[in-house]
Amino acid sequence: MNISLTDELKAFVDARVKARGYSSTSEYMRELVRRDEERAAEERFVALIQEGIDSGPSSRTWEEHRAELNARIAAARAAESHPR
Repeated sequence: MNISLTDELKAFVDARVKARGYSSTSEYMRELVRRDEERAAEERFVALIQEGIDSGPSSRTWEEHRAELNARIAAARAAESHPR
């Protein structure tokens, strides 16, 4: 992958690589992408939490939730013991 930067941005990147002890520009760029990936995951997590809050309280009882979860666990175990 090639990335084109203005002279100003290239100078900034070079300075960051040197100041932060990266062994290469590629290492610095990988770190930036990893951080952005983590940020996107956090944003998705926050969105899911908000979706749960916005959905309001469940009309099902704990016993109904537990029965559904136990059924899902049993189905997953059965699928593991009988792979297709």
